[in-house]
Amino acid sequence: MALRACGLIIFRRHLIPKIDNSSIEFLLLQASDGIHHWTPPKGHVDPGENDLETALRETQEEAGIEAGQLTIIEGFRKDLNYVARGKPKTVIYWLAEVKDYNVEIRLSHEHQAYRWLSLEEACQLAQFEEMKAALKEGHQFLCSTAA
Repeated sequence: MALRACGLIIFRRHLIPKIDNSSIEFLLLQASDGIHHWTPPKGHVDPGENDLETALRETQEEAGIEAGQLTIIEGFRKDLNYVARGKPKTVIYWLAEVKDYNVEIRLSHEHQAYRWLSLEEACQLAQFEEMKAALKEGHQFLCSTAA
């Protein structure tokens, strides 16, 4: 059976776009263990939880951002399927915008650092092609809709 995890691709927007015309920044967290990879907050589904509840709980646990501080963007869901530690894994991501540009990030012991990054910077830090693709698709979705 495939492992299942859920998370949120969290972003914020600059009120005034930067010189390169990018107003969207993504939040990535750096893992404390293993290869110290950078990903959005995510985690395994607990019994009795639905997928979105898992994503919201994991975001609160790993980054200190509560559900009331976020707006889930309707119409975007990305399923990533890959092999982790020799087992198939599925991670489901939704897009979520922080309501306060200066929201406080409070990392759990599972992460050692966080960064707000442009799409290009986020793709440079994200080591896995599936994660890079998810970030690009999320960015494209945000730029092509009135989200």
